[in-house]
Amino acid sequence: MDDDANRRLLAVAEDRLSGFYERPFAELAARCGMTEQEVLQRLCAMSERGLIRSIRQTLPGNSLTPGCLVAWQLPNAAALKRAYDWLVAHDPFSGHVVIREPHDPNAPGANFRLWTTLRLPEQTDSPVEHCRILARHIGAEQHVIMPVVGMFRLSVGHLRRATLPPGSLDDTAPVMQRPSAPALNEQELQVLGSLRSPLQKDELLPGNAVWQRRAALLDMPLPDYLNHAHHLAQIGVIGRFAVILNHTHPAAQHAAGTAEAALLMWAVPAGMEETAGSLCARHICMTHCYYRSGAIPFGSPQIMGMVHGSTRAAVCAHKSAIDSALANAGIRVLSSQMHWTVRATVRPSLQDAEAYRHWLAQFS
Repeated sequence: MDDDANRRLLAVAEDRLSGFYERPFAELAARCGMTEQEVLQRLCAMSERGLIRSIRQTLPGNSLTPGCLVAWQLPNAAALKRAYDWLVAHDPFSGHVVIREPHDPNAPGANFRLWTTLRLPEQTDSPVEHCRILARHIGAEQHVIMPVVGMFRLSVGHLRRATLPPGSLDDTAPVMQRPSAPALNEQELQVLGSLRSPLQKDELLPGNAVWQRRAALLDMPLPDYLNHAHHLAQIGVIGRFAVILNHTHPAAQHAAGTAEAALLMWAVPAGMEETAGSLCARHICMTHCYYRSGAIPFGSPQIMGMVHGSTRAAVCAHKSAIDSALANAGIRVLSSQMHWTVRATVRPSLQDAEAYRHWLAQFS
């Protein structure tokens, strides 16, 4: 991770290839000043060493099924650990499973230590019923579901952000995107489903050969497959081609400045959510920024997002810069909170309706 060429490659590969690319590794090579063969060799080596979690076409959740954040209250530390382990082992629809501790132990909702993200396959059960099932299995005393109202930012890019000073801003303020699910035909759904899973080692191939196996599995000519993928990108169903850094790996934490992370929350006056969220998300330090509802136990914050840093002091400096920007813009902050990441499992939520039916048969 201290290799300059690897850092240059990942700074682009994490979050700079928006949309769909027929020859994604060739595009990476062109942007990084490398050959395509060198890009593939370096990605393979970093994957084998555990520095890269996955290489895949990401699908923005706001364009498919709206997701939610869930906070769980467990009776004690032992139950908290058991619940974390159970969710990691048995609920593939909970993408992020995180144990957090509040920056202020006296803050509202400080006893909610377990946090998950939940996204269910299209046309399946509701988050409310799914969480009821989970609560029975993990022994949760209470849980809070916080649905997405709008998304301002979902862009990882840890290496790109590692050395940015607090207050660094994007040139333009993000526009909030509301959850929407466009109608797709059968072939588009097939292609979308085939793009969900990460690339396997034998799929890290030059040119458009990277997509050949996916097309063959659908018994679809490669040109047709590529055309459908391009259309999905045009209508906003496909996010980016991304190399997902394993930012909890010790070597990656050092290089990418991700040793510490916090979920930040702001409560603002009703009607100011879009303005406040857009201003918060304009700060490049924020990798995620959402407008959520339902967080009553935490003082009803609406704007939530993630910031990573090499130290807790660095994360606090980023939050202070955002707080100052809100104040300077005349946006009154009714309350704010920080919840530090203590332990985390990060993975994409399984989006398979048949798998979900099997899951219900086993656990409901």
